[in-house]
Amino acid sequence: MLSSAISLAVQGIDAHIVEVEVDTVKGLPGFTIVGLPDSTIRESRERIRSAIENSGFEFPPKNFVVNLAPAGFKKQGANFDLPIAMTILYATSQIDCTLENFPMVGELSLDGRVKPVRGVISMVIGLHRAGYSRVIVPYDNRNEAAAIDNIGIFPVKNLRDVLDVFAGKTAAFAAKNEAEKARRFRYDFGEVRGQETAKRAIEIAAAGHHNLLLYGPPGSGKTMLAKRIPSILPPVTREQAITTTMIHSVGGILQPGDGLVTRPPFRSPHHTASDVALVGGGKTPNVGEVSLAHNGILFLDEFVEFKNNVLQALRQPLEDSEITIARASGSVTFPADFMLVASSNPCQCGYLFDPEIPCRCSPAKVRGYFQKIAGPVLDRIDIEVLVPRVPYRDLLHSGGEESSELIMARVVRARAAQRARFGDGGTVYNSRMTNDEVKRFCRIDDDSEKLLETAIMRMNLSARSFFRILKVARTVADLAASVTIEKSHMLEALSYKNLQRHYEV
Repeated sequence: MLSSAISLAVQGIDAHIVEVEVDTVKGLPGFTIVGLPDSTIRESRERIRSAIENSGFEFPPKNFVVNLAPAGFKKQGANFDLPIAMTILYATSQIDCTLENFPMVGELSLDGRVKPVRGVISMVIGLHRAGYSRVIVPYDNRNEAAAIDNIGIFPVKNLRDVLDVFAGKTAAFAAKNEAEKARRFRYDFGEVRGQETAKRAIEIAAAGHHNLLLYGPPGSGKTMLAKRIPSILPPVTREQAITTTMIHSVGGILQPGDGLVTRPPFRSPHHTASDVALVGGGKTPNVGEVSLAHNGILFLDEFVEFKNNVLQALRQPLEDSEITIARASGSVTFPADFMLVASSNPCQCGYLFDPEIPCRCSPAKVRGYFQKIAGPVLDRIDIEVLVPRVPYRDLLHSGGEESSELIMARVVRARAAQRARFGDGGTVYNSRMTNDEVKRFCRIDDDSEKLLETAIMRMNLSARSFFRILKVARTVADLAASVTIEKSHMLEALSYKNLQRHYEV
């Protein structure tokens, strides 16, 4: 007896409708799955057999053929376990219900429990676009699936729960629409003593979503400052939250029961990470750290310790805000619009710019170290700030430091000014302005133009750096609630493009 059900497969972060067909054919007892399944799907045969029998049903000794249509692309993941099991039960006349109009996804445990799967929010979005109004999902994926409106979510814990859904005994899941509670971060800028220049640079970077490099001697507080940046970032918009949740769900980092990711992500891969781990890839392309940091921060501590090919792999996502991974089976494009925050010692010993501790590196070692920092990636960094060691007297001093809440308020106002400026044009942050938008929104007076021209000639800046300085100046003006870019704003923006000048001195 032929039976079929609707499920979904994920490619990249998008989901595609898959029809699961099951038929019993003549021949010796067997269980064959066709339609370009991966090894996870092929292994599902034993899981499904045990789940059916341990749920009180029979798995008769027949020759089953399962087809995953269309067969034009490779399917992966364990989300087909549940629809395959239900179609087998229908094909063997153990249940009597219409499966075709009720999509379902889920991995089966040997005892019949339905376990969570990756990419559920992408699947629900795909079903909604295809015109479906309901879906059966694992219970642990209920909050993630319920983030999408206008589609009924029916979470199940085991195979028996699925039958209750078809019998009309289970109501659609109603997500609690609670206002987001104020989140207290573990790290706060109110705990930071000194480092006023670095804190100001971080505020500008957060307001305009600018890439940032913190460099200074060991123990000066570079990592400590970077870990506090999420505390001054406002929550993401709903559209950004959905995209971020899709990426995290496909990447498998959502915890059971999690819903929308409403805070900007903060990813900090170790410096031994490979290029595949950073930008994504594998035999079947999967997301990397640059995509997991989408709409948030990618923090690269010990920047120069990353392998050169890993840093060069950042060039495309830094420029295009997405990463395209090409394999023999096809190419996949993942979103990768992140704010890069890097930290590094200025030399091998770390004390090149320290006024008290002399540097022990030879000139050749200093030049070699700078060459690791400099290059095409550095050209895509907007703000470079020196983080000196704080005197111990300042460390003992307490009081007067601004909290993250106060800094966030200014960041929110600056981002609101950017949204009002760009409207619905697609640009969100100053750092993402096109060259035409820079010409429209970053107009400067004659004095500022002469200042910028002189600085570019003396600092040997590229055309890319020229536009990035204008974007930073625009953010400085937004923080000052200024409609125009004034000379003081330009001077501050130029002061944050100083790494090469420090090395020349």
